[in-house]
Amino acid sequence: MKRLPVLCVVGATGTGKTAAALALADALHGAVINVDSRQVYAHIPIVTAQPSPEEQAQCPHLLYGYLPLDKPVQAGSFARQLADAVDAARAMGRTPILVGGTGLYLRAFLQGIAPVPPIADAVRAAVLSRCQTHGPEMLHRRLAEVDPVSAARIHPRDSQRICRALEVFEGTGEPLSRWHARTVPVAAVRGIILGLSATLPELTPRLAQRIQAMLAAGALEEMHEAWRICPNRSAPGFSGIGCPELLAVIHREMDLATAQTTWLANTRAYAKRQMTWFRKEKVHWVAPTDHARMVEWARRALEEEA
Repeated sequence: MKRLPVLCVVGATGTGKTAAALALADALHGAVINVDSRQVYAHIPIVTAQPSPEEQAQCPHLLYGYLPLDKPVQAGSFARQLADAVDAARAMGRTPILVGGTGLYLRAFLQGIAPVPPIADAVRAAVLSRCQTHGPEMLHRRLAEVDPVSAARIHPRDSQRICRALEVFEGTGEPLSRWHARTVPVAAVRGIILGLSATLPELTPRLAQRIQAMLAAGALEEMHEAWRICPNRSAPGFSGIGCPELLAVIHREMDLATAQTTWLANTRAYAKRQMTWFRKEKVHWVAPTDHARMVEWARRALEEEA
């Protein structure tokens, strides 16, 4: 079966992926498809840096802001949604442009997913309860015992992915890494990956400015409303950077200045992890603001791969 080329735009948080995607969509008659695990959530568009309504009006945008805050998102199910979104974009006569910084989800879409069976709600709830009681670091130590391969690639404080790996082990009796070894394709596609390059020293002041802009745009007020809708700090939608810091302000555990400093430090650390991830992928790197070169390369690459 012929694999169709799909244009993907990746890079660390704050590198300007939204602006790049809009430039590409304008030149290629494109539809922008989200590949960011936090931008799927409703009610927190500012904190998760989703494209604004004005930006989304410029071309079709898919898989943004549709998921309730209390619903988890996983690589396998999201990869299938990406496949459907790519088909939907093509049905509109549009060029699919996948945009985001969640490398795991993009890899699952391009390379396939593990055929993990459904996990019982009771198992999932038990693992989550232990995480809430004892913290992700303790569960990570348990994961290292039963699935050292998964533990090695998951950060000790990444509660969502730790819980997922443990619930798979406890629900199936097999490590998640063993399921991953049985990966099956999701769609007959071939990724053409364009990366926005930036060093951490270059990116840090931009991240600080972006946090200031988010607060000026009403990020704290947005979080107040999101908390009213979903008063559960363990909700999956609140696991993204910025949400815990603002919830700490709302609950009077931290002042806003301290929250900003913590938010920036956590965002910078996340950007560093993203850079490490994408350096391992086959990516064509371009300066973040060189939209003309992006369009030229993307157009040529799509024609060559067609």
